[in-house]
Amino acid sequence: MRFMIIVKATPDSEAGRFPPNPEPLFQAMAAYHEELSRAGALLDGSGLQPSSKGWRVQYDGSKRTIMDGPFTESKELIAGYTLIQTRTRDEAIEWSRRFPNPIGEGVPCHIEVRQLYELEDFDGLLEEKTADRFRDMGMQ
Repeated sequence: MRFMIIVKATPDSEAGRFPPNPEPLFQAMAAYHEELSRAGALLDGSGLQPSSKGWRVQYDGSKRTIMDGPFTESKELIAGYTLIQTRTRDEAIEWSRRFPNPIGEGVPCHIEVRQLYELEDFDGLLEEKTADRFRDMGMQ
């Protein structure tokens, strides 16, 4: 089972500002991710640049329009993520409970955790040759 731990953006992260003393946070994040890696649960993780450096693609029928950032609702944006793989949902919950506070200890915030779809979740919906195309690309 794969899960994405989602760190929500804040006005500071959207402005490209780090906490006043970021070293303890970076040390805590490094220790946490090293522990995930040793356990074989870490698949990927990274912080994201502010939305001012990104864009959105708006779909309207077959038309696609590019809209440059920044985007105004920072509470809807993602500042970073960690992708993990565990045997059970409970194991993923335990790993997420240990995730360092991404803003700094003692500061109220939250992270969101979402399970990723696996190809077997689409059994009966995809033709086998379509599923094989995804498998051939290394997708699960």
